[in-house]
Amino acid sequence: MGSELYAYGLLAFPLLSATFIAFFFRRSGAVASGISVGAAALILATALHIIFRLENFEYNVSWIEIANFNVEFGFLINDLTKLMLFVVAFVGFLVHVFSLGYMKDDPNKARFFGGLSIFMFSMLGLVLASSLVTLFIFWELVGFSSYMLIGYYLDKPSAAAASKKAFIVNRVGDFGFLIGIVMVFSAFGTLNLSELSHSEAATTTLIGLLLFCGTVGKSGQLPLHVWLPDAMEGPTPVSALIHAATMVAAGVFLLCRTGFLMTADALNVILWVGVATALVAGFTAIAQRDIKKILAYSTVSQLGYMVAAFGLGSLVALGNGDSHGDAIVTGGVAAAMFHLTTHAFFKALLFLGSGSIIHACHHEQDIFRMGGLAKKMPITFWTFTAGLLALIGTPFITAGFHSKDAILALAYEQNTLAFYCLVLGAILTAFYMVRLWKIAFLGSPKSENAEHASENGLVMTVPLILLAVGSILGGFVWFYPEALRPIIALGEELNHGDSHTTVMIYSIVAWVVGLGAAWVFYGAGAADDKLESVAKPLHAVLAEKFYFDRIYDWYVAKVQQRVAVAIHFTEQIALSVLIIRGMAGFAGLIGIGLRSLHVGSIHSYVYWFIGGLALFWALAVGLF
Repeated sequence: MGSELYAYGLLAFPLLSATFIAFFFRRSGAVASGISVGAAALILATALHIIFRLENFEYNVSWIEIANFNVEFGFLINDLTKLMLFVVAFVGFLVHVFSLGYMKDDPNKARFFGGLSIFMFSMLGLVLASSLVTLFIFWELVGFSSYMLIGYYLDKPSAAAASKKAFIVNRVGDFGFLIGIVMVFSAFGTLNLSELSHSEAATTTLIGLLLFCGTVGKSGQLPLHVWLPDAMEGPTPVSALIHAATMVAAGVFLLCRTGFLMTADALNVILWVGVATALVAGFTAIAQRDIKKILAYSTVSQLGYMVAAFGLGSLVALGNGDSHGDAIVTGGVAAAMFHLTTHAFFKALLFLGSGSIIHACHHEQDIFRMGGLAKKMPITFWTFTAGLLALIGTPFITAGFHSKDAILALAYEQNTLAFYCLVLGAILTAFYMVRLWKIAFLGSPKSENAEHASENGLVMTVPLILLAVGSILGGFVWFYPEALRPIIALGEELNHGDSHTTVMIYSIVAWVVGLGAAWVFYGAGAADDKLESVAKPLHAVLAEKFYFDRIYDWYVAKVQQRVAVAIHFTEQIALSVLIIRGMAGFAGLIGIGLRSLHVGSIHSYVYWFIGGLALFWALAVGLF
């Protein structure tokens, strides 16, 4: 059996699941959920087989061939692929299991699980793709499935608006990505990733930045980050799977996949976009009340960390002498992927934990209407706490500490200003997360929903426990299978350089300052936001998300819409009236004139015949 059959199986399981649900089980939620979860289990088993048992390989078949343009469909399985595959398959399976409990009473859960299967198919295809063309196709399918899942609640106008916003904003970034792909083919003559990595042709800064446009849209970087917090309108398991662990990480994965096409100038731009995103999202999270939006802005901030890490480093193709040209990643790529992996565990845990809270509190999402949940939901409390400790980088014992310090160590060695900005980002992370934790879990209940909250069943708590274990152990290299250690080990090594002690001190200080400030500033189970009363102008700016949404709304209404109206008017006058209708009118007049000649009278025809002969004679003798 060829290795490629296992890769085909990874795509077949979710595609068949979605197909069966769509055609046969749209009204049978129980059967549909069982099929989808079964497909997720098969995906996990197959992914683990590829990771543990199979050597790295590449497989391609010609799909479309036009002149010298050849589109290949195939799979590129190397260490980078296996690491991302591990994240998608493992977290995806746990989200499916959690969804069994969360969506238990939903009348449309067949459509929900069908959407999950389509998303898994799209995401796996993106990860396995061996060329930029097939990667882009699955990239767009990921956007489509995300659109469906964000707008799952069809009767909620806010969900419909959020899904359209996500779709449109992502198309802006994807347009630049597509132009970048065209330029890559023009410059290199191929779109195969392995061939590109070994090409001797020179790349350009423009190509790197256009490819980065895809990351800006999909991974929520400034200024296209506005869609991701609104995407929380979808069911919470969707937030965990798509907007914490997999889809939004696809942009970082794309950068790491195409790192050999980046120039130093492109990397510098990418670095500062990532740093700015980390800080803006971190400040914005401080003033949010919705538990899922706090976690959403946290995700944007952490993605900024990963993008900044990539910008700080480079990818070095060392090769191992085989035909696949596997690359060993170093520096920024290692740090970015290390943090991506650990972040997938603890952020999925935090989103699912928030889902457990929302489910128990009858869909209450305002943290200032919670309080006292630690006693009422002990498993959710302790697992959520484990995820929080990992996210804020609790020293020595959590995954987040190791992966975050790998990024800080890289920044300390290469860019001092970026290092201090990222340290500030770490302080903000600890501040807004401890704020959420202390208000939601401690003190006394602030609403009837919180008062009657209780722990959920095993189908929802077991995934939380497993993810909590991963959030703690995820930072240690020995936890990963042998096939994944080259990437993880390189990221871990960044924590043991000459500057390790200095970076660790800064990291611990940031952790203490952020945690301590939030602990002192906010009361346990607070009913009101103290920041709003103490610093109202600052709170207003942060609550309004630095006015990005208002600026976009103004641009659409006052600029884009008016330009569109002007273009529409021009089209109606110039094209419809003058060209289409004008030419039609002219042709009609000629037709009327010619028709008038056919009167059925031989006398009239003789006069026209004589007139024609006279005109012909005049032309022949040169009178005109």
